[in-house]
Amino acid sequence: MPNSLIYVYCVTNTPPEPGSYSDTIGLKSLKCGDLYVIVKDVSEKGCSPGNVKAYLSDKQGVEINLSEHTEVINNMMKIGEVIPFSFGIIFHSETSLEKFITNNSATLKQNFHAFGGREEWSIKVFCNRKSLSAQIDELSEEAAAMEREIMDSSPGKAFLLKRKKTDLVENEMDRICKNYGQTFFNELNILCDSSVLNNLLPKEFTDREDTMILNASFLVNRNNVNDFTKILGTLEKKECNACIKLEISGPLPPFSFFTVDTKNR
Repeated sequence: MPNSLIYVYCVTNTPPEPGSYSDTIGLKSLKCGDLYVIVKDVSEKGCSPGNVKAYLSDKQGVEINLSEHTEVINNMMKIGEVIPFSFGIIFHSETSLEKFITNNSATLKQNFHAFGGREEWSIKVFCNRKSLSAQIDELSEEAAAMEREIMDSSPGKAFLLKRKKTDLVENEMDRICKNYGQTFFNELNILCDSSVLNNLLPKEFTDREDTMILNASFLVNRNNVNDFTKILGTLEKKECNACIKLEISGPLPPFSFFTVDTKNR
């Protein structure tokens, strides 16, 4: 491809078989010492700095390319250990990429050792606050006590107590959601080598009506994955009634724990 650039997906220490990475057209493997880099030639015109703004504004296009980026790396994980590059990393030539890998080979090999046999699992926990509010007298002794007081009060006092209970319910729901999130994190953290608490995402980013109460990534040894997923199932049955839902993604490359630093490429 004339005037082409090199888009990079990941590095692996396992020689990949041709065509094993994915159905994505144009993928190839570059051997750099005893490491292998999964790459694709891309058009210099399409990836020039002047086109970056237009590219990033194309939400659908970004989602498609990000999905492809993750798919290629996930397929490589089925073959051997991988260290992922962040989405959108481009080198000007194979020569510059090979030089970068050579200069960073010691760090890359250290991280192959550190992350070998481990995979990332992303766990998001959501709460439907409307459903939780409907159950609040069963889950909160304070709310139940105030409800009993309302029932025994005169109409005027009951009116004021109901207004007071509205604030109490909101505070109690916040407390219960925090406890649910902490319980999930503590139980899952027992069986992982490392964990990361990510920012809670607002509804406009999740496209869900319920509220995110935990967003965490766990680095799990493959020998512990069965136990890890069993704990998820146990928590789901124990804690997850109509108001609590889980979103589980895994196994994933260790994006939250290590990606190749390309700032000085």
